[in-house]
Amino acid sequence: MTEMTYGNRRADHEIWEYFLRRWSPRSFLETPVPEEELLALFEAARWAPSANNLQPWRFILARTPEDVAKFHSFISESNLVWAKKAPAIAAVLSRRIHEERGPIRTHAFDTGAAWGFFALEAARRGIATHPIGGFDRDKAREVLRVPDDYDIWALIIIGYRGDRDALPEALRPREQPNARRPIESFVFEGAFGEALKR
Repeated sequence: MTEMTYGNRRADHEIWEYFLRRWSPRSFLETPVPEEELLALFEAARWAPSANNLQPWRFILARTPEDVAKFHSFISESNLVWAKKAPAIAAVLSRRIHEERGPIRTHAFDTGAAWGFFALEAARRGIATHPIGGFDRDKAREVLRVPDDYDIWALIIIGYRGDRDALPEALRPREQPNARRPIESFVFEGAFGEALKR
């Protein structure tokens, strides 16, 4: 068994270092992310696995001050207090129904994979991302003109990591990578609840 560490994170098995390096900071710089860097994140998401290659994920990007302000209008105040500095935001959506195949049963699963690819490419490039669920989905649907056959899952705050001291004092202790539960707590073998056989 090879142990890998990054800050307070420890992997019990050897994996790509960016799985450990990726975390969700709250302190962001206002520095814009260059277009080529930003579009590379969506390029990574593009190559996520997808059932029947339907690729149900969609992203709505805000990177101009006008578009970012639209997103601010439906983000909860507890998130906006730190997210407002970030230069870019993306909404993550998935298409539930295909015009020929009908319901896409794996739309959420596949879209989660696309976000994972996006997040890992961002970590590799030194770009910070923080997904949030604290926003008004009905208002987001209206403001962003999202059709009814799409679900809105999260917003991704995108930018470069800022200093912990730039955050409100109450948020500073949380500005660090967190640990994860051990594999044995979520991987069963043979049936639900059955421990891994070692």
